[in-house]
Amino acid sequence: MIEIEVEAGDWTQGVPQVEGVVTRAAQAAMGDQAGDVVVLLTDDASVRDLNARFRDRDRPTNVLSFPAADSAFPHRGDLVLAFETCRDEAVVQGKTLADHLSHLVVHGVLHLLGRDHEDETEAEAMEAEERTILAGIGVSDPYRFQNDR
Repeated sequence: MIEIEVEAGDWTQGVPQVEGVVTRAAQAAMGDQAGDVVVLLTDDASVRDLNARFRDRDRPTNVLSFPAADSAFPHRGDLVLAFETCRDEAVVQGKTLADHLSHLVVHGVLHLLGRDHEDETEAEAMEAEERTILAGIGVSDPYRFQNDR
């Protein structure tokens, strides 16, 4: 089950049918894995606060992943996404906000499932998995823009 909370109304204006976009991306990333995920769509100020409190980084970021403890199963964890940061990244990268949101949800869910990108090998594997999942839901390669530089 994917539970979505829209705290910042900009999300519903910026992405038509935002809850459907998030659900589709999260379910695709979950694949055949059992579990629940909660996604909070909020603003930069809220994400900045969470990032400062839990990650010692006093700045907003696009997505935060909070994996749940194993004892909380079937809950896999929570994702929190910041509207302004995501919107601005989409513009700079020449993507629709819906596609960028889909990518960040897939990326975040993969973190909740234990994937990481701490070293180059992990990063390449995670990016390949993201590309495959996103292609399955009709979203272009999210790294194309960054690699074309």
